[in-house]
Amino acid sequence: MKAILSGNEAVAQGSYEYGVSFAVGYPGTPSTEILENIVKFPQIYCQWSPNEKVALEVGIGACLAGVRTIVTMKHVGVNVAADPLMTFAYTGVNAGLVIITADDPGMHSSQNEQDNRFYAKFAQVPLLEPSDSQEAKELVGFGLSLSEKYDTPVFLRLTTRISHSKSLTIITQKREEHSAPPFPKNLQKYVMIPAHSRKRHLAVKKRSEELKKESNTTHWNYFDIQDKKVGIISSGVAYQYAREVLPKASYLKLGMTNPLPCELIKEFIGQVGKVYIVEELNPFIEDQLKAMGLQVEGRSLLPDTGELNPDILAKAFSPSTVSVVSAPGDLPPRPPAMCPGCPHRGLFYVLNRRKIRAMGDIGCYTLSVLPPLQAMDTCICMGASIGAVHGFNKALEGSDPPAFVGVLGDSTFLHSGITGLLDVAYNHGTSTIIILDNRTTAMTGFQHHPGTGFTLQGKEAKAVDLVGLAKSLGISRIKEVDSYDLAQLNSVIEEEIKAPEPSLIISKRPCVLLDGKEKRQQRVIDPKLCKGCKACLKLGCPAISISKGKAIIDSLLCNGCPVCEQVCKSKAVRPVE
Repeated sequence: MKAILSGNEAVAQGSYEYGVSFAVGYPGTPSTEILENIVKFPQIYCQWSPNEKVALEVGIGACLAGVRTIVTMKHVGVNVAADPLMTFAYTGVNAGLVIITADDPGMHSSQNEQDNRFYAKFAQVPLLEPSDSQEAKELVGFGLSLSEKYDTPVFLRLTTRISHSKSLTIITQKREEHSAPPFPKNLQKYVMIPAHSRKRHLAVKKRSEELKKESNTTHWNYFDIQDKKVGIISSGVAYQYAREVLPKASYLKLGMTNPLPCELIKEFIGQVGKVYIVEELNPFIEDQLKAMGLQVEGRSLLPDTGELNPDILAKAFSPSTVSVVSAPGDLPPRPPAMCPGCPHRGLFYVLNRRKIRAMGDIGCYTLSVLPPLQAMDTCICMGASIGAVHGFNKALEGSDPPAFVGVLGDSTFLHSGITGLLDVAYNHGTSTIIILDNRTTAMTGFQHHPGTGFTLQGKEAKAVDLVGLAKSLGISRIKEVDSYDLAQLNSVIEEEIKAPEPSLIISKRPCVLLDGKEKRQQRVIDPKLCKGCKACLKLGCPAISISKGKAIIDSLLCNGCPVCEQVCKSKAVRPVE
């Protein structure tokens, strides 16, 4: 049967059809929906892990147990998982293991747009790139068989447009079943002490040569010869854009891009005239071909930052050789903002008003950097806020530094903030750390984590006690506050930043979009009492605006939080009766 699936849904379907029994990852756009769709298949065990390093290590254990496994993460997650990845490439597998890396050209929801094709080359593992949902599904199966045939983990690289765009996909209810081979006792293969690692590195080099032959013969790398004047070498979603703009050109379409099929590429170049490389972000393919002495062109015409699209390609090539695609009209801007009623808003409002600066982190709350709050000074990576504020305050110890706090969410803290807090306690820091505990991984769509009390499969689990955990790390000053209580936030923050020892503030309120039993009354502004001072606008709440000199609250947007009522000095804000 046929279905319209996103790339992420297709990967989930492929995991079912090709016999995956174990799926693990950490949520991160654009990869999140893969596991959220796999959980619908009871034949596959799946879980969220606290971070990507742990996820890959769990996946390694599952594949060594003999079951087909996939591990999912966004592109920056591979940075976190790089430690086990590099050595796992040496040890090899016991059953197929595919690592999904979902890259984000254009940085729609990411702090950088790194090109993870280079990770595959760095780790010396095969790299597969689908161009649509059908290929995303089928490459799961090919990747698993490739993994087992060559004793290696395999990268499957999606990008935002492949992950989220939908296309026609052939699906089946049939599932390949694979018996789990026993885990062999093979110390020289799986125990990476230096003496063993040296031999395994030689095995990796030999495997790389065998994979080059595979890349030159696989049906995933193929010619489509038409007009021989122009030849295009491309992969992934860039191939789709190129076919749309240059439909009559000749193509070498790559589905396996590491190692590159060098012999196939030379053969293709020998059959066509001018050769262009159409790829997104860095010149991964182009640089390798130029290093081989091949005459190709690409980066001189195309940008190496941001997403490609057909309009960019149409402008890059001669109009006489392309079917020009008209660009859609500009859409009205929709700037990102924290939701109406977001429990984080009050905390950042207080920091802003008190002129306390924040080392920030990755989460919904990162939006506090935007006007009018502008209450975040740094955002580097998951968990970096704690280490950064500790280093900042330590470097200026003994002077009179500006007031800085470290701010991060509950999911981010459990991902990679625990060791940072341990460092603050261990090295006699004096920093104040604020955990914004909204009981979920909100930014990527309300996924569970070890603090929510539930697993990905909906089973009840032990919820982490943040207070008890912090105490065990050596933090004795711990305060829990209500994120909606501005007076309490004010007094606690003032007290803790003056403390001569490390302190932890846990600002607690469930995400306003979570289903809950709490009933909140919407707020309304009495125009007779409103003086038009615009103090409420400093919250940056999308539900509040000005009309005819008076503040108004949009009843369709208001989620009933009491923060604006506390900000209004003229007492014009009241609950709806």
